[in-house]
Amino acid sequence: MELKSYQRAFLRSQAQLLDPVVSVGKEGLSDGVVKALDDALTHHELVKVRFQAFKDEVSGISRQLEERTGSTLVSTTGFTSVFFRQDPGDPERIYRI
Repeated sequence: MELKSYQRAFLRSQAQLLDPVVSVGKEGLSDGVVKALDDALTHHELVKVRFQAFKDEVSGISRQLEERTGSTLVSTTGFTSVFFRQDPGDPERIYRI
């Protein structure tokens, strides 16, 4: 999903209040991290991922996570990335984009 600048700005503002739900640790981009992010996106729609390790590869790993989960990378700030995936089947969506 391609987001417009005002949509990204809205999601970034909403993400400021969130705590990281998924962490990328010493194992890097493992299947467990991808599954955890996929599950979190299904439940929350907007998810923060914190990088505990591989801090020099935040951008690359974030793009891979975006691709593997079918989500949209909203932003990357420091060692934290924000992902969004809207649930089209849920009439009670949290974020209307």
